[in-house]
Amino acid sequence: MTYLDAAILGIIQGLTEYLPVSSSGHLVLAQKLLNTNPYGLSFEVIVHIGSLLAVLIYFRSKLWEMLKSFFVSGHPDSRKFALLLILGTIPAGVIGLLFEDFFDRMFDSPHYTSIFLLVTGVILLSTRYARRGAKEVSFLSALLIGAAQACAILPGISRSGSTISAGIWAKIDPAKAAEFSFLLSIPAIAGAAVLKSNELATLDSSLIVPYTLAAVFSFVSSIVAIHWMLAIIKKGRFEWFAYYCFAAGALGLYLFTK
Repeated sequence: MTYLDAAILGIIQGLTEYLPVSSSGHLVLAQKLLNTNPYGLSFEVIVHIGSLLAVLIYFRSKLWEMLKSFFVSGHPDSRKFALLLILGTIPAGVIGLLFEDFFDRMFDSPHYTSIFLLVTGVILLSTRYARRGAKEVSFLSALLIGAAQACAILPGISRSGSTISAGIWAKIDPAKAAEFSFLLSIPAIAGAAVLKSNELATLDSSLIVPYTLAAVFSFVSSIVAIHWMLAIIKKGRFEWFAYYCFAAGALGLYLFTK
């Protein structure tokens, strides 16, 4: 991996992690277009750690309130929100553990990735027909959003896109659905890093610098994407990303279908 490849892939990961267009799908297709060898889930985890640091810093005040709520009385809303995040994490954790090998194989297929990008486009476009609401996240909607996140383990299915869409269909305020989606990425990414810790510990030393560079670019672009996404969803333009996913998926099928 060259430093230029690392920078490009890091930027792609950061921007597409929190924009609803699938970071994993873009990484699979970008690696093919750059004519680099697929780096697999170890590289996925490294660049996702950059995105994880971005969301930790961006929402540091809310995260501190949630942490404090378990040790100091008088913060029931923050404690409940933390429990909802834990509940929403369960579906992806269970599915990821049960079908880890299957998902690993999917990351080698730009054809299926392109198809899943088209599916993401359908998911995003469907929110145009959902009745907007102003509900808070409940225990039932947290499970629904968590199930959507479990589906997004597939490359090409956007994690933020599917979880925010699930929240919108559950009549949660779109901005709150986006915030819940971003915070839900924390245990998902951290869990994947733990599962792949042995593989990361034995990483080829020649890859350490470019992988780190990719994570840094992922961190910076993730901060930009979070800020941008929250502004976009407040303006009610969320489904616009569907057309981009349709275009990206169609282009991928054209380029990579034999």
